[in-house]
Amino acid sequence: MSDPKPTEHKPRTRRPSVAKTTQTRQAIVAAALDVFLERGFSDARMEDVAARAGVAKGTVYRYFTDKEALFEGVLREVIAVPLAHLTLLLPEPGESLRDAIWRAVLPIVRDMERSKRAPVFRLILAESSRFPALARMFRALVFDPVADMIQRLAQRGVETGELTTDALVKFPHLMIAPNMLAVLWNGVLDPEHPLDMEAMFAAHLDIVFGISEDTSSTKCHKPL
Repeated sequence: MSDPKPTEHKPRTRRPSVAKTTQTRQAIVAAALDVFLERGFSDARMEDVAARAGVAKGTVYRYFTDKEALFEGVLREVIAVPLAHLTLLLPEPGESLRDAIWRAVLPIVRDMERSKRAPVFRLILAESSRFPALARMFRALVFDPVADMIQRLAQRGVETGELTTDALVKFPHLMIAPNMLAVLWNGVLDPEHPLDMEAMFAAHLDIVFGISEDTSSTKCHKPL
């Protein structure tokens, strides 16, 4: 009778740590952002993103199934996640609704260009006619949640008397439109004479809430 064969032990494969996985994903998203802004959505390639991130092309596909999914990841990380806190916005005790909006939105307005949110928005405007999925992503991840927040706050403003009409409840786009126009103006229409987004946002809030310059509780360049 022959001796039994020794049991073979396969070497265990160690899975990447959560920290390493997160780091790799962040590197891919950062590289994709740069590639999309440099080449546009249509001309960006997954292999270019991989090279920029310093990973294999297959690694990019492990995190994102295709270029649309990769762009969605960029949109989520660059715009949707930083804006997520707005959906929970409420005035603090003794704070007016107008000042609560100013407090929450002003840092975002100030950071539009440096954070690259403004260039991403301009890219979506430029290429959505050829790639409608980009506009759908923007609506679902960014515009609709912010519009819902505005409607909720506007309804509160109507109930407290801070707003004299329900126009913002019906058309939350009115609050978003000036900043979107400024992003388009500064990057496309007249970049040599850019609009002061912070001052424009303050002026728009004063118009919405019917506040004169002399009685405004928040001046255009009041530090946070």
